[in-house]
Amino acid sequence: MACRPATSYSVVIIPLKTSLHSLDALRFYLWIRRLKDLEKEKDALWSGLEILEKARLWYLDQLKQNRARQNLECWNGSGMSQRGEDEARSCLLRSRIQRANGRLGSVMSEPNVISNSNPSIPEAVADSDLRWRNTVLTQEVTDKNRQISLLELEKDTLLEELQAC
Repeated sequence: MACRPATSYSVVIIPLKTSLHSLDALRFYLWIRRLKDLEKEKDALWSGLEILEKARLWYLDQLKQNRARQNLECWNGSGMSQRGEDEARSCLLRSRIQRANGRLGSVMSEPNVISNSNPSIPEAVADSDLRWRNTVLTQEVTDKNRQISLLELEKDTLLEELQAC
């Protein structure tokens, strides 16, 4: 995990030879405020590194689980072992991972740009809700297509039996 350095803050009192309303006092105040902002940014970056390290370990664990499931599927050879609940969970997980990857990519590509094109919170929630509904509907279509394929195979089998009689 990312090793976070010990955070220490110091209080600096520097007597000014001029009044508090002078240009030097204002420069000093702005300099101190900028240093404070940089310390906050550094703390946020360290926090982000800790989260990214946890996420990296989680992704590696998910990859191992995925490989194990693939090997099990290859060993079983059926390809039909996943049930609806597992498929919905997998679909939700994929959707969330893709959303997180996209957001992380946008942070890395333009970290200092704040645009007016960012959606507001209600729009982001609505967008997320629409994406989830789309994912669920896609999963339902996949299930229905699988059922149709099974019914067509059953129909073909019945027709062959009928012709054999």
